[in-house]
Amino acid sequence: MIREARSQDAQCLTALALQVWLTTYTTDGMRDEYAAFALATFTPDYFKKIINNQDNKLLVYERDSAVLGFLLINFTSHHQGQDNGFEVEKLYVHSGFQGQGIGRQLLDELSKRYGDRYWLYTWVENDSNVFYQRLGFEKIDEISFQFAGHDIHNNVYRSPTN
Repeated sequence: MIREARSQDAQCLTALALQVWLTTYTTDGMRDEYAAFALATFTPDYFKKIINNQDNKLLVYERDSAVLGFLLINFTSHHQGQDNGFEVEKLYVHSGFQGQGIGRQLLDELSKRYGDRYWLYTWVENDSNVFYQRLGFEKIDEISFQFAGHDIHNNVYRSPTN
């Protein structure tokens, strides 16, 4: 089932975000700056603020009362103007359930509820690049930022029907 997140989901969302983020970004081992960032960012309060912010929507994929994935939308974030729509900030699926269509279902539900004009970015080394390309997303740009003294390069995609 896909539904909007509730405040009581904050603890599960925190744990899931930590699991996915750390699995994705600590491929060369756990470093202090990565651990510090993840633990300071992904907290129950972080998710409660998002849930209560009208500029965001947080969709949860739940099965048998367990949160298996979530999708975070930021309606006020735009890339190169408003023509590319709103931003999908996060699409996280528990690593044990990836490849089961959960991410695709979350994106389909997003399109039904809020429209199909959106953009997102993902780290160039993230396996999710293949997922988005397979779904027909178009790479429209690259962006980089500094994190822990390293340049982090990302691919920017827009939704297939955009």
